[in-house]
Amino acid sequence: MYLFSCNVTLSLCRGQASPLSSSAVMNVDDDVEKLLNGEGLEVNKEFDSAPAQVRAVVLRKTVTYIVSAVIFNEKNEVLMVQEAKENCYQKWYLPAGRMEEGESIVEAMRREVKEETGFECQPITLVLVQEQGPEWIRFVFLAEITGGSLKTTAEADTESLQAGWWDQESPLTLRGRDILRLIDAALKYREKPWHPVANPIDMGCHVIVQRLLLTFSSPDGTLWLLLGNAKELHLPVAVSNKTHTVTWAANRLVQETMPSTYYELDVNTRGILGLQHSGSVPGKTDGLCFNTLVTLEHTRQGPHTSLPPPLENPCFQWNKVENRRLREQIQQRLTTGSLLPVHSLY
Repeated sequence: MYLFSCNVTLSLCRGQASPLSSSAVMNVDDDVEKLLNGEGLEVNKEFDSAPAQVRAVVLRKTVTYIVSAVIFNEKNEVLMVQEAKENCYQKWYLPAGRMEEGESIVEAMRREVKEETGFECQPITLVLVQEQGPEWIRFVFLAEITGGSLKTTAEADTESLQAGWWDQESPLTLRGRDILRLIDAALKYREKPWHPVANPIDMGCHVIVQRLLLTFSSPDGTLWLLLGNAKELHLPVAVSNKTHTVTWAANRLVQETMPSTYYELDVNTRGILGLQHSGSVPGKTDGLCFNTLVTLEHTRQGPHTSLPPPLENPCFQWNKVENRRLREQIQQRLTTGSLLPVHSLY
């Protein structure tokens, strides 16, 4: 049984009429399943939506990635570090810092934890991604200790003065209260995981993009997906603007494909299914791919709202989800919010 059903001949982006082949449907079928399972897909250099100029991002020059780790002990105390930096000297913060060239996101997190706390660790899962547009993104891990020992004042250096466990109630001079939200997210996940384990997938990309599993739900429960059909059927990929939030890429794509109805639609990136990154080739693979689940809804009621909004770009098409199991998986993720959250700090 296939995921998609299509009974009409469709105009492809190049203006040629061609029916969908079984292999094309099966390929998309597989791609959707991979994303729902937290896997990744290769990112090509041809995009479905992009700003006028697309250039490879360069870590610590055009983009900054921050890693931070929330680690608890058996008493639910959180691991903290006392800062050595002059501008926040002796104040306390989570182990955190900037990624360096050639690192993966997990490697950067483990390095920062080791340098600042003395502990070796491993990630359990990402619990939150925060962003101020594609130029500044923070990855927040729930992690666990695998070795090492707590850094003491005798081991103070330029990375930190010491590390310690905080019960979250005793007075502590914090470098910034922004970490309270991170600690709370990690604690809630530790007590009751609300999304599958989501750790970065080692797959390279030269820019920051949003791959869209973009859905429309009819009142009768029918679920539709937006697909690109240039060259082959695929899930759309949109490049993020440096002047907007990372997930604004979905809005731009919808505006380009449905301009007449765009201002009557609600485009909502519900969360992340998977995050792809590989820093193995500095300056060439410093980008990110956010595989996201996005909903599209009419903001006005009427007879037309039972169907997806009409497309005005021949490079795209709506397809109805026929596979019951996958349809239920998508709907379950939407209903329960079982997705890695991405929050804008704009």
